[in-house]
Amino acid sequence: MKKMPYQQSISRLEGGDVVAEFGPMRLVISAFVGKVPQQQMSVRAAEESFTYLERLARLKRFLGKRFPRMPADLKDPIAIKMIRSVQAVGNQNLTPMAAVAGTIADAVADFLYNRGMTKVVVDNGGDVAVRLEREASVTVGIRQEIDKQEISNVLSLDSRSSSWGVTTSGLGGRSLTRGIASAATVIARNASLADAAATDVANASYIEDPHVIQVPSEEIDPNTDIPGLNVTIKVGPLNEDKKSLSISRAIKRAEELTNKGIILGALVAVQGKVAMTDFFHKCLVE
Repeated sequence: MKKMPYQQSISRLEGGDVVAEFGPMRLVISAFVGKVPQQQMSVRAAEESFTYLERLARLKRFLGKRFPRMPADLKDPIAIKMIRSVQAVGNQNLTPMAAVAGTIADAVADFLYNRGMTKVVVDNGGDVAVRLEREASVTVGIRQEIDKQEISNVLSLDSRSSSWGVTTSGLGGRSLTRGIASAATVIARNASLADAAATDVANASYIEDPHVIQVPSEEIDPNTDIPGLNVTIKVGPLNEDKKSLSISRAIKRAEELTNKGIILGALVAVQGKVAMTDFFHKCLVE
């Protein structure tokens, strides 16, 4: 089996964090026992993450398809989780690749959590997996514009749940979007579900307007997993009514997923206008 033609690098940061880079993947890994950083364990997790990406690369063509049912012969647990997350969200236009970044973050976080870490945060390019024990808590910064670096809100998560996922999708992100949201951020019980759901919620923000420019997805990426579907490449200035309509559609979809128990909450932003579900608001640091 040929190795992926990407450089692998692991960097140790002051404070105990570790950065793992491998082709398109950039993980920031933080692990603690109590208040003591466990950097060497994070290095082990970084090394493990490279094997996850190699496995998924061999399955990429397979995972770029839609699966109404779980393939009986599929054995890879990461691939299985990707498919289950997309099936749970229930949008027939999503392929398992909609959950890839969050699922890798989960796998790395679980690797550490299962080895006795009491606080784990794994950030895979903005898709964040959190594991907590023993009264541990973390804060997670989020952005209302996915293509900007400024943190606009902060979420506080605690050990009432041992597992959390916080992911963001939208216009200007790493993946193609069919919507117009500047950001759609989802909280779920794991990052895999949150990733698939954030893609779905962001897509639901689409509205028709002369300032919304879409093209077929294959014009942007010939190898896209959603050929035949239009994706958004530019959104000009929208009036307040159009912003409100876009947000209401996305929040409606988020509430549907919340009511089904798929996610816990969501925030949607469109050109500076923001709305969120009740649970999301309760998690904000004022």
